[in-house]
Amino acid sequence: MKKAKKGGSTPQVVAEPQRKVDELFARLSANYTDPINRRIQIIFLPLFFFGLLGVIWLIPFPQFAFLERLGWHTFLNWASFFIALVIYLYLKLSPSLSYVVLFCIGIMSYFIVSLEMAVKTGGPNLWLVFGSVLIISFIALLIGKNREPRKLAPHDFFQLLTVGPIWLWHFVIKRFKIKY
Repeated sequence: MKKAKKGGSTPQVVAEPQRKVDELFARLSANYTDPINRRIQIIFLPLFFFGLLGVIWLIPFPQFAFLERLGWHTFLNWASFFIALVIYLYLKLSPSLSYVVLFCIGIMSYFIVSLEMAVKTGGPNLWLVFGSVLIISFIALLIGKNREPRKLAPHDFFQLLTVGPIWLWHFVIKRFKIKY
């Protein structure tokens, strides 16, 4: 809130327009109030994102000759486009939160590549691993959604899945009193 003076009289309070990210976070906070569901979200939203990223990572990407000549064929897959889209959308909402999510995606990518290397030495089937993580976390989030006192529309749940990762990080950032 900013104070504006009008003529020499008492100052008036002028409300600053609320950013879109703040509106989204307020809506999510209003929709998801159950404390047990919040704990479920803290655990299973990152796992859902990890499982989704892993499944997208495993989708075969066409091998183009020019990428192989440049040595870029190992770095480009469908997850690269997914990551670019997610970071772009989060960057439009909140640059600082998008950087935090990008760092988390880097950590998740490290684990995905580590699991890919483990498969080469007889490790688990990655489709099964990432698919299981994705499905179990989705079911857990649905169970948490059903704990809420008011019935939520499917759009609200989809919004949780898409904006939820930066929504969770905004609580951490606010605790350290960093502007997001």
